[in-house]
This record gives sequence, structure tokens and C-alpha cells, in this order.
Amino acid sequence: MVDQLLPTPPVATTPEAPVMIARALSRHYSVSRGLFKGHAMVKALNDVSFELARGRTLAVVGESGSGKSTLARQLTLIEEPSGGSLQIGGVEIAGASRAELRALRPTVQMVFQNPYASLNPRKQVGAMLAEPLRLNTTLSAAEREERVRAMLAKVGLRPEHYQRYPHMFSGGQRQRIAVARAMMLQPRTVVADEPTSALDVSIQAQILNLFMDLQDELGTAYVFISHNLAVVEHVADEVMVMYFGSTVEYGDKAAVFERPLHPYTRALMSATPAIHKEDRQIKLKLVGELPSPLNPPTGCAFHTRCPFAAERCRAEVPVLRPFEGRLVACHRVEEI
Repeated sequence: MVDQLLPTPPVATTPEAPVMIARALSRHYSVSRGLFKGHAMVKALNDVSFELARGRTLAVVGESGSGKSTLARQLTLIEEPSGGSLQIGGVEIAGASRAELRALRPTVQMVFQNPYASLNPRKQVGAMLAEPLRLNTTLSAAEREERVRAMLAKVGLRPEHYQRYPHMFSGGQRQRIAVARAMMLQPRTVVADEPTSALDVSIQAQILNLFMDLQDELGTAYVFISHNLAVVEHVADEVMVMYFGSTVEYGDKAAVFERPLHPYTRALMSATPAIHKEDRQIKLKLVGELPSPLNPPTGCAFHTRCPFAAERCRAEVPVLRPFEGRLVACHRVEEI
């Protein structure tokens, strides 16, 4: 339970209620085309919807440029959405007052991709972890130190690490510090943006297990952003596959991994190495790169790379619709 000394969100969340709800969430940017060429509207995030319950993990997967990090910035209130609805703890972000937003920010924290860049090299670990408590609580210095030392132990670090600087740690230890910092305010939701991609494979499993242990203990909900499907299969409850800023498939992890429906999901799965023959997917090779956001294709954004594209795909944008117990945005899903 969030400590009583933390800012109290305007609307309380019951354990059964979603901690976060997004409806048609969008983020568009006005980008210059160059001298005398005017501006273009880049749709970095387009009509993304989901619900996240307490103690659950939503994995967001896709290539670089698919909108994953843009989504993370909206969910952590770093940027304002251009459209749609985002509710955190029952509070609608659009139109919320500064006091309401200030009360909500401690309930959503972020773990960044690169532990070498996300930690202040001039601050000792103890001071870094105590900073959120200093800004958001009325705890005394002694109480803050006690909380920090308890959190260091929880993430597998030793007491002597309290007074050390980030350059004195390995990559895995730095990411443990980053996780500890995100957990200091006991948030309801943690957004983890590629939290293991900068680490050695031998260390990745340790950090993933740490995430899962903390979730079991604290009931934290995760939005886990990754392009590594082996990692996603280990941690996720639901999977949302994104392409060119939009959701193309969304459903239960077991269903998505057992039988991916969208051609893009199938291509991602087939690119994932598998040790056992029975786990290998039928290879679906993609040709070409993501389209330019300054010159988006007509119809389905994936049709320029899809081996199953038909004339309808080139002319009409597919709607995310229910099919076999999940949501899929594909005109030809019944056929393929």
C-alpha cells in the first residue's frame, strides 16, 4: 500500500479496478520538411487502447520506430497526449489540474533502457534513491536513509553500496539501482523501456527475475517495452504488438505466442531463435524498412512489407477488431 506520507491521488483505486486505462491515445508532432517546404504532421502514436490491472504486466513489442517509447512518455506524464483518453488511478489526465498531476506522478515511475546514462554520476547511490522521498514525502533524513537501505537489500545490493557512485558498479548492478529508484515511492505502475537490452545475456535473467519478485511482493503493474520476444514471453501477461504507431495485435500472451495472427506478429515470432524444433515458427521474411513517418503509406501501414497484401490493404486502413479471443488489425486475418 502506498505510504500515507506520499501525495494522495484525487481518486482512490480499488484492487480490482485498472490502475491505467488508455482509449485511442495519440501523439502527433509537427515537423519541418525543410526550408520553404512547410511542416508535416507525424503520427508517432495513433489510437492506442489498453487496460492495465494491478499486479499484471502488459508487454509492448515492435521494431524501433513503432511508437513504443512515445507511448512510454505519455504514460509517465513526460508529454501530453495529442488526443484520446488516459486515466491513471481513475483520474482523466486531459484537463487535470497541476495539483492532480503532481499527486499522480509518484504513482507512475519509469526504468530507462541504459543504466549507464540514467544515473547521475555525481551523486552517491544513497542520495539518488533518497531524492524521490525528499521531494514527495515528509520523512526525516534518518527515515529516508532507513527506507533506502531497505530497498537496496530488496534489490540484492549490499549496505556498503549506499555511499558508492554509479561508476563503481557493473551494468547489472546499475540497473538494480535504477529499479530501486523507481520503486522508492511504491508506485502502482512502472513503465520499463527496454530495461535489459543494454545488459549481457547472463545478467538479463537476473534483472527479469528481480522485476517479477518485486511484482509478487508489491503488486506493481508493469508496462514492459521490448523488442526481445524471449524476454516478453518470460514476463508478460498480455502482449500488444505495435507497428508504425498503431496496435496491430493485442491479446493474452499464451494465445499470441502459440498462434500469432497478424503477419507482422508472425514475422517477429519467426525471427526469434528457438532451441527446440517444436518451438520454431514457420519463417515469414520481411522485405524493406519501416515507411517514413513524413510520407506514410495509404491503407494499411504494413502493406508495403506484407507478403499477403491485397488491393484492399493498399486502400483501406484496417480496424482493430476481435478475432479468436484477441484484437487484430488485418483485413485478411480470416484467410491467412
